[in-house]
Amino acid sequence: MILNEHYERIIHIILEKKKGRCWKGYKPTPSVKPYAKGSCQPVSEGKTPAWQRSEGQNKEGGLNAKGRASAKAQGHNLKPPVSAEQAKKSKKSAGRRKSFCARMSGHKRKNTSSKTANDPNSRINKSLRKWDC
Repeated sequence: MILNEHYERIIHIILEKKKGRCWKGYKPTPSVKPYAKGSCQPVSEGKTPAWQRSEGQNKEGGLNAKGRASAKAQGHNLKPPVSAEQAKKSKKSAGRRKSFCARMSGHKRKNTSSKTANDPNSRINKSLRKWDC
């Protein structure tokens, strides 16, 4: 009898661990240490975050403030784009801009079709224009 109770308790503990570290209706936040403050976020009602929908995207390229806020709520760390004019004011901003332009130009070259690469309204071309690349 005592042995069965012991096994039942072990099974109960194992099943509790499999449920995860968050409460019901919550899911783990990416890039946050487990069990730390903010490590769980509420599960949305089937609606995608604003940064993935048109209301969170800037018509001229990149994300608008609402899009960046929704991405931040999911654990992302996004900053607004840096234009060439802003880059002249700060070395740090100039480095961000240079790095972004190099990275996105490579993505454009390798990961897009010729149709998308030549389309002025494609998201990647709008983004590169916004950053003055």
